[in-house]
Amino acid sequence: MDFIDDICTFSKKIPTIAESIKTEEATKTALVMPFIQMLGYNVFDPTEVCPEFVADVGIKKGEKVDYCIYNNGEPTLLFEVKPVYFDLSTAHASQLYRYFTVTPARIGILTNGVVYKFFTDLDKPNTMDERPFLEINLLEPKESSLQELKKFTKAGFNLEDIDSVASELKYTREIKQILLDQSTSPTPEFVKFFAKPVYGRPLMPSVMEKFTPIVKTAFAQFINERINDRLKSAMAPEPAPLPVEPISDVTKDEPDIITTAEELESYYIIKAIVRESVDPSKITLRDAKSYCAILYENNNRKPICRLYYNSPKKKIGLFDSPEGTEERIPLGSPDDLFTYASRLRTTVEKFTTVKQ
Repeated sequence: MDFIDDICTFSKKIPTIAESIKTEEATKTALVMPFIQMLGYNVFDPTEVCPEFVADVGIKKGEKVDYCIYNNGEPTLLFEVKPVYFDLSTAHASQLYRYFTVTPARIGILTNGVVYKFFTDLDKPNTMDERPFLEINLLEPKESSLQELKKFTKAGFNLEDIDSVASELKYTREIKQILLDQSTSPTPEFVKFFAKPVYGRPLMPSVMEKFTPIVKTAFAQFINERINDRLKSAMAPEPAPLPVEPISDVTKDEPDIITTAEELESYYIIKAIVRESVDPSKITLRDAKSYCAILYENNNRKPICRLYYNSPKKKIGLFDSPEGTEERIPLGSPDDLFTYASRLRTTVEKFTTVKQ
């Protein structure tokens, strides 16, 4: 199973597990530690997951955060845990706020084992924001949120990208909330935005009053129609496959090797990622029995990466180190390749800058 499957399976067990949880320590053991483990961190390795991490605040010594997660030896994620089903109030967030300001960690996570609120310092450097940029409810896991959560797994975490990831999630979350609010109680500005181009005359108060329920109804119908279209598309029978012509930039070491659809999808994703750095026509795929190689100029001495998709646990091999040695990293799905976009570009640019 991949990361999202693990989370969804675990979420189904929570209601039963929670019935037996009475304390904060039980919450940590039964809910939070498994969650951290699913993120890919070894909860039994104190150099990776440090419980009771000391975060002295001013004259108060011995203040402790429940868990600190290390990436490459640096504190990066702080977990403040409350008993299961406790309301994660502003007071609890302020406690995490104090810890955040005195540690080098960039992400603070407030949780009761069911809800996880992710905070960072987008508004003011080294000062934790008042509102989370990401919130996960494991009792109601959403596909979009879980895809974003993958960026905080050990395999997907990239400290250099954390600001852009957090800001995108924060603003996306806030815009979605605005749309939700407008769908139930549209403001005059929202109504005017739609009424003005279709009415074509001055929007007097009586006209605005008339258009308010119209805009609300139109918005709801639009959403419902989009949902229905997606459902119809999903339920429609698949058309007969068209004849497949051989792909010119894909080669095989042996004729009986089958290049899978997932390998091809990954190949096209990689081409899209590196097209900013190099002519994509110079990127080729060479399939072998043990791995699928993505090469520059179809040269085995210029590997961009290798895809190890022939076992249940997929991996990607990256070659961006100065020595050009391969580093194999677990991969959940082809979408995870975007996590390593900068490393893939670095490898390609290395080939384009050396003397040909």
